[in-house]
Amino acid sequence: MELFDKLSSQIASVGLPLLAVSLTAVPRADTPVMLMLHWHGFRKNPDRLHRLLGMQPVPVPGSALQVNEPWKAMLALDHAMLDAAWRLGAWELEREEKRACNNLGASSAEAFECQQAFASHPVQSDEAWVREAPDLNDLMHLGAKIGYVRWVFRPVYGGMWGGTVQDDTLSADGTRTPPCPVAPRGPAEPKASRTKYRLGQSTRLYLA
Repeated sequence: MELFDKLSSQIASVGLPLLAVSLTAVPRADTPVMLMLHWHGFRKNPDRLHRLLGMQPVPVPGSALQVNEPWKAMLALDHAMLDAAWRLGAWELEREEKRACNNLGASSAEAFECQQAFASHPVQSDEAWVREAPDLNDLMHLGAKIGYVRWVFRPVYGGMWGGTVQDDTLSADGTRTPPCPVAPRGPAEPKASRTKYRLGQSTRLYLA
């Protein structure tokens, strides 16, 4: 699966800095996956009364994209996200395996996180996301039933982190040259665990 070109196209077309990129998948080969871009930016409140009352601008909606490319193993998704995170200059990539939350013993927090992972934030309006994902609800219900895996990284290139990261591996524009030297760890299973892939390096000394 290839994700870097899709992300680069979105960064170029939207023209706003990214807060984070996430990917959500259920552990079933060849099922669609949800690629989500969390933008940093605001737009004027569309409600005229709210504007007259001086209410704050509303955040730019995130982009939720359904990717239908075939894949056979979770490590293929690990590899695709490592490649994208590496090339877009992220300091690290985090992967979380989440258990099914549609069963006895699961907490309300787990159900909340599942909804968030599939761009269905329970306390946000439908305007919080621009969705191009016809199978989103089916995927969310399947993830609640059997578990899901979620990856997150914060890009330097196209992101809002360029001035805050001291990373010796980055080029001047915040990118890195492929291939990514960090190998995926697996197999990833839908259970409560977390893996962090460290991508950035810094040899600079800081004095307190």
